[in-house]
Amino acid sequence: MPLFLSLWIKLFFVLTPFFGLTMFLSMTEGYEESRRKKLAASVSAAVAVSCLVLFFVGQQIFTIFGITLDAFRIGAGVLLMLSGISLVNGKAASTVSVGSDDVAVVPLAIPIFVGPATVGTLLVLGADLNTLTTKAIGSLALLSAVGCIGGVLLASSFIKRCLGGRGIIILSKLTGLILAALSAQMIMMGVQGFLGITP
Repeated sequence: MPLFLSLWIKLFFVLTPFFGLTMFLSMTEGYEESRRKKLAASVSAAVAVSCLVLFFVGQQIFTIFGITLDAFRIGAGVLLMLSGISLVNGKAASTVSVGSDDVAVVPLAIPIFVGPATVGTLLVLGADLNTLTTKAIGSLALLSAVGCIGGVLLASSFIKRCLGGRGIIILSKLTGLILAALSAQMIMMGVQGFLGITP
């Protein structure tokens, strides 16, 4: 249970739910509520599939390219740090094309929710959890985190009325601070692995 809760909370924030919420609201402005909820369900499904694939192929990718887990920890940690800094500064970048009517997969699922930092984190977690039990717990935690993302999107109109634009921006900045702390820990673990230091 402690592993599940730890992974669930970590993955929820790695998916940058409140930044994603602001993008979702801006891209669905003028949508009817039923259409917005249908899109929220599609985005959640796309995020779940993308994340599960990345979670399960991490070790294979490391083997194919000859990358050590510690090296990837440092690289993914740096990306996660940059993502966190961008959120804190209110400059989280993403290429958004609102010309297409089908925005569930691109750009909402990828790269807004599943961006480079999220990809790196999922690959590292997938390689870290190398037993059947931990893989199962990790999968459940990941699906639970994505379910929470779906809940946030489904309740987007309600959240916007309650918090307002400023409240959502504040939550995005807090998410950035948490991501910065997670990235620092990931980088430190990678450095310790390179130096042969047991934490």
